[in-house]
This record gives sequence, structure tokens and C-alpha cells, in this order.
Amino acid sequence: MFNAEKAAVEARITEFCQANNLPAPTLTWSQIPFSGEWGIATSLFQLASQEAKQSGQKTNVPQRAAELAEQLAVQLSNTPGFSRIEAVKGYLNLYFSTADFAARVLSAVSEQASRYGWGESKHQRVMLEFSQPNTHKAFHVGHLRNMILGASLANILEAAGYEMLRANYIGDYGKDVMKWMWNYTRRHAGEQPPAKDVTRWMGDLYSEATRELEADPNGEAEIRELFSKWEAEDKTVYDLWLQTRQWSLDGFNEIYEQMGIHFDRIYFESEMERLCKPIIEDLIARNIAVDERAEGGTVVVKLDELLGLQEKYRVLVLQRSDGTSLYGAWDLALALAKFNDYELDQSIYVVDVRQSLHFTQVFKTLELAGYKALMKKVLHLPYEIVNLPGNVVISSREGVVVLLEELISQATQRAAAIVADKNPELDEATRLTVAQQVGLAAIKYPMLARETTKIATFDWEAALDFNGQAAPYIQYACVRANSILRKAAAEGHGAPAPSAPQHALEPSEVELIELISRLPDAVQRAASEHKTLHITNLTYELAKGFNDFYNQCPVLQAEEPQRSFRLALVAAARQAMANGLGLLGIEAPEVM
Repeated sequence: MFNAEKAAVEARITEFCQANNLPAPTLTWSQIPFSGEWGIATSLFQLASQEAKQSGQKTNVPQRAAELAEQLAVQLSNTPGFSRIEAVKGYLNLYFSTADFAARVLSAVSEQASRYGWGESKHQRVMLEFSQPNTHKAFHVGHLRNMILGASLANILEAAGYEMLRANYIGDYGKDVMKWMWNYTRRHAGEQPPAKDVTRWMGDLYSEATRELEADPNGEAEIRELFSKWEAEDKTVYDLWLQTRQWSLDGFNEIYEQMGIHFDRIYFESEMERLCKPIIEDLIARNIAVDERAEGGTVVVKLDELLGLQEKYRVLVLQRSDGTSLYGAWDLALALAKFNDYELDQSIYVVDVRQSLHFTQVFKTLELAGYKALMKKVLHLPYEIVNLPGNVVISSREGVVVLLEELISQATQRAAAIVADKNPELDEATRLTVAQQVGLAAIKYPMLARETTKIATFDWEAALDFNGQAAPYIQYACVRANSILRKAAAEGHGAPAPSAPQHALEPSEVELIELISRLPDAVQRAASEHKTLHITNLTYELAKGFNDFYNQCPVLQAEEPQRSFRLALVAAARQAMANGLGLLGIEAPEVM
């Protein structure tokens, strides 16, 4: 934001070094911790150390760094754009003019609008894979954190400057799918899915299949026969599989649309089943995998044995004795397919923590197979499970599931009741829209506001809290800002162009400007650390800072030019909060 001023300072420091026969400086700037004013700092220790090496004389480096800092503080004392410059124990601290800083922050938000917080292109392409549901089953809350986390991380990485490819890897193949089809052909032949809640219906039939199979002694054999026909691409079986798979995909897409999630590429397990066969044969031929099928065993990669280790990587099983492949083999194929399909700088997998060993095995196997360079570009981002009130056990096998549709419906209903109580004058259509925005936000925010390696506990009271660290609190702050801006517009005063304040800023104004200015750095940090909580935390702090400002600083009642500055500050705060929520996949309502 102050690149020109920083460049001018660096040029003057270089001139100082040349005039005093000092080495060319290598300067690293850091932000001074905010304490009511803004500034940047650089260390002179490296310059003092370089000077000592150049002279060959014994030097007290800390003392010399302090001397250099003192000399430069005097040399730079009249530099435009800075309110003061000081030397502190070998560091040079430069403080910006409060008025200039405030004006630049508000101008940046006004100019960049919905792109405020976004970074320059990094010219790197990243594929992020998330969601990974299974067809022919229900879409339950066990998929919740993965889907929400993956979508938000993709948004954050994109905002940070990466070219993003959002990928989904769908389980559409295997015994469970054939079990569903077996039940369908036996008991529901010709039946069509309902117009709504398709995944619920698919899940019900899967649960029924499990119960019926336990009571049917011929069921397993019939499923194996169905599987064989599918692998032989028997037209009747294969066409039914394609049709019923599409039913599941249609149901998934309804949920993705509702959640505001999209994908650029879909991969299927059935594709990987075909692609993995030559990979397995190659691994066997190169003695990386061991084929024990002749003895009734499997095809395995004995990683610890190959690497001379004990109980670190263990073994990766690739193929059963009957020749059908397992998901370890599919993931070998998928990892390579992604790099074959796209020129990727990184391939990220958002998959729960219970698969950590599995991905370590897959990546190590590919490394042994000669793909070491590619395996430096892969990353598994593990996350912990979601706990629901009452310790609900999720089991699609038993049909004891909390469906995602049910959770969304309940969230919307609860939010609608709160919204109706807060603003009974809203018309029904608007109230429904706001209830959906608040309900979805209440689901998403708790999944993102916690370390991914920690279990996320979902609680309705906390999720729908309008007074605590929750999405509705932030959304309500946006609505308050909207209300001020609408009233100003109704009086014929739209949000003015940002300018430097002509009054001494109140502490709550300074704090709010500081919070707004942090968004670009928070985006970069969240992207580099793959942690959404940096955005959830800052967005909450923004809402809290705005509410403090709202309660302490009159806006519409203020005299000019204070009124115009504060209106610009309200507009900037509203935009920064909305941008932060957008990165989390959360909408900022206009009214509430």
C-alpha cells in the first residue's frame, strides 16, 4: 500500500551506504505490531555484520547496528509519508501518517471492491480435490466438513493469487454400488427417484439393501454375478448403472448448488479401475509390488520391506485375488491422472485424518516408481470429524444418518424463527432468503473456525449466536452497515469517495481501519498455511470492531467533513466483512 514510500526509503538508505563506504544493504521489512499507529521496521544487524566481514576487523555487531540505525533515523527524518522515524536497538522504525494510512486503506477498498484482499497472480496452478461422496448412498453430515473446508480453501487460494482447479473424486464403483443395484432390480425395478430429496431416496434403498442381504443366503452370489456383468459391460447392467449413477449425481448437484459449491473437474473411481491395471502390472514387473494371487493372496507393495524399515509405511494392498483392484490402486492412478490431465504446480487432497497413512503409502509407492519430482507437488490436508449433539453415530450401512438436507432444513427453520423475531416487518420471500443465508452460514462457520486437526463440535445455540463468534453476528454487522448506507442514500448522500480525515480519529475508528487493512495479509497467511481460521477470526474481529465503532461514533448525525469520512469507513468495513465471508462461502445479507 505504501510501496512508493518504501522504495524511496530504500533508495535513500542505499545512497547513505554508498556515501559511507558500506556494503549494499539487503533490507527485509516487517510490520510493527499495531498499537494505535501504523509502521514498518527493518533490522540493521545484517548490514553491520556485512560491514564487519568487509573490513576484516572485530566489531560489536549489535552496537554497530544501533549506531547505523541512529544515523539513518536522522538521515531519513524528513521523508514524506511518515509521521516519525526512530531507532530502537539496531532496528529502524518508520511510522506512517495516520491520516494518510486511513485514506489509503479506504481508497484501496473502494477501488478494489469485491477483490479487496486478493493478491497478484502467482502464476501457479493448483488442483484441490474435495467432497468425494459415494453414489447410490445418502449425502450425510459426514461429508459436511470436507465439502465446506475444501470449498473455502479453494476460494482462499484463488484470492491469494493461485489459478485454481476444483476437483471432486466420486465413488461410483464397487460392491456397495452393486448391492444397491441388486436391491433395486429385485424390489424396485422401473421405479424413478422422487423430484426432491433424491439422495435421501438413494440412501433408503441402500439401507434396505443391507438389511435384505443379511437375510438372503443367495444375495452375495447374485451381487458377484452382477459385478461380473458390469465389468464385462453387459448392456443391461451397464446402462442401469449409468442411469442410477446419474440420479445420485443429480442429487449431489442439488446440494452443491444450495451450498454455493462448484467443480471444474470430476473424477470417478470407475475410471481409475481401468487406469490402474497397467500401473499394477508395471509395479509387479519392476519388483515394487508382489503378486501373491496364485496362492490366494493379493497384490501388495511391502513398503517397509523395500525401504528397510519397520512399522512406518507397512503395506499397500492394490488388488484382490480375483483381480479386482482396491482404492489404493485407484489412488495411484488418480494421482498420475491429475498431472497427465493438467500442468499442475501442486495437487492438494482434502481427505479426513483417518486416511493419512493411506496417502503416505500411495505417495511413497509412486516415489519408488520413479515419480519423485511429482510427489514433491502433492499434499494431503487432513481434517478431523464433526461431532453432533447427542453423539449421533453416522452409519449409511445401518441407515442411522443425519442427512445433510435435514441439517440444512433445520438450520433454515431455526434461522427463520430468529429473523422473524428480530424483524417481523420483512415480507415472506425476503425472510425465507435471509433465513437460508443465515442458516447455511450457521452450518459453515463452525466447520471453518477451528483447527482442521481438531474435532469440530456442532452446536445449534453457538452456531446461531447473534452476539458471539458466529456467522450471524458477522452477517448482522453487515446489515447494520447497509442500514447506515441506505439511510444516507435516501437523504441524497451516497457513500463519498474516501479522503484523508480532517479530524482526530477516535480509537474505535483507528482500530476498525487497522482491521480492514489486515485482510490482504490474512488471505496470504491462510493460503500459505491452509488454515481457514485466519479468515474466520479476522472477519469476526472486523464485525466486532465495526460494532464498537457503530456504538461509539455517530455517522449520519456527525458534521461534515467527519460525516463523509465515517460514511466511507462504513462502506469499507461492510465490503471487507462481505469479502471475508465470501471467502468462507457465506453470503452477507442486505437486510435481516
